[in-house]
Amino acid sequence: MRHAFLGAMAQALAARRIATFRYPFLYMHLGGRRPDPPKLLEATVRAAIAAAAAENLPMIAGGKSMGGRMTSQLCAREPQPVRGLAFLGFPLHPPKQPGETRAVHLADVTLPMLFLQGTRDTLADLELMRGVVGRLGARATMHVVEGADHSFHVLKRRGRTDAQVFDELADTIAAWAA
Repeated sequence: MRHAFLGAMAQALAARRIATFRYPFLYMHLGGRRPDPPKLLEATVRAAIAAAAAENLPMIAGGKSMGGRMTSQLCAREPQPVRGLAFLGFPLHPPKQPGETRAVHLADVTLPMLFLQGTRDTLADLELMRGVVGRLGARATMHVVEGADHSFHVLKRRGRTDAQVFDELADTIAAWAA
């Protein structure tokens, strides 16, 4: 919730008149390193969506990496009051272990989905990710950020700053959400 990436994204989205609702997973709140069991992670997502839904505004759910995956797993099993899902770096597989098993549940998500992925993301082989998105059909869109890693950091030699990348991400989310 207080991660620099999420704070910067929240600011970039706020500049585009998109409010965000950030929340911590219990293990992070307690300072742990090992993630909570999936059922607890999903319960946290469910509670956050319910709290945000109380504002009675159009809502897109999602998140960064594991947070996005837990959101999609919940939405694959239980309808949620959201209009779509946006993923900032969907974690398709562990580093150096390419595979698609973490994406199987996406076939059961009926909502529109936006995948924002970097070309240097070690948790999502881009060709595998393109295949996943392609099989999801019209409800899935992917935006690729050239030179970005899983945290959307780009190397200085690319001639882009992290702030420019955050603007690209926020612009893409805003256009997709519209």
